[in-house]
Amino acid sequence: MSIAALENAGFDVKTTNRAGAVLSHDFTVGFDSLTNILAATKMECGELLESGGNEAPPTGRLRETLNEAGWAKRSISATKAVDGVQKTSATHEIDHVRDCGQGTIALEIEWNNKDPFFGRDLENFQRLHADGASSVGMVITRGKSLQDATRIILTKCAKVNNLNSVSDFKRLGIKEPTANQQEKLQEADDSGFAEIAAATLCRKYGESTTHWNKLMERLTRGVGNPCPLLLVGLPLFCVRITKKRQPLSS
Repeated sequence: MSIAALENAGFDVKTTNRAGAVLSHDFTVGFDSLTNILAATKMECGELLESGGNEAPPTGRLRETLNEAGWAKRSISATKAVDGVQKTSATHEIDHVRDCGQGTIALEIEWNNKDPFFGRDLENFQRLHADGASSVGMVITRGKSLQDATRIILTKCAKVNNLNSVSDFKRLGIKEPTANQQEKLQEADDSGFAEIAAATLCRKYGESTTHWNKLMERLTRGVGNPCPLLLVGLPLFCVRITKKRQPLSS
């Protein structure tokens, strides 16, 4: 699948410094593997309600699929010497790295971190590219359509999973609301509970988290330049509105 095909399918896609041409011509096998994985990415709406803690289920599945396809985590070390004397040394841990003969692709997934993580990732790509350790840097995050529709998705999910009272949070494995949140929820009638619950749950996907618009802000400021970059936002259609079959977490 090509970059154009990803865009036509609804993904947010942005390339810089001829990253698209480099990937399409010099990294065909690795890039085809990645785009096929992205095109097949799906998640259940209930997974967006997860209480947090470790890694979100959609991200975990995507990481596992990438690992199986040869995109393994790696620590890349770079040492600089002057007249044979080591002056500096740095190690960068990258979520997923793929060697493709002509060079190396470094990839990070930022599903729902604080948005400064974008700066860290892009600056790492910049340094790795300058040191000749990476040819292209890639970031996968929540796309604009998904971010904009988060509250709508969570409302539909709350309704389909019968989130009708504070006690249902525990039944569904969702983090218990704060005292102030519970007060607002208890004031809601049966018809409005799902909407208020969704507004409460939506806060963890706020504007200061990692999503497409925040990534574009850093790109506009030139963070990561001149490393060739491919940035991808997962779209709304990746989410399926379904009734969950078991508790979301233990």
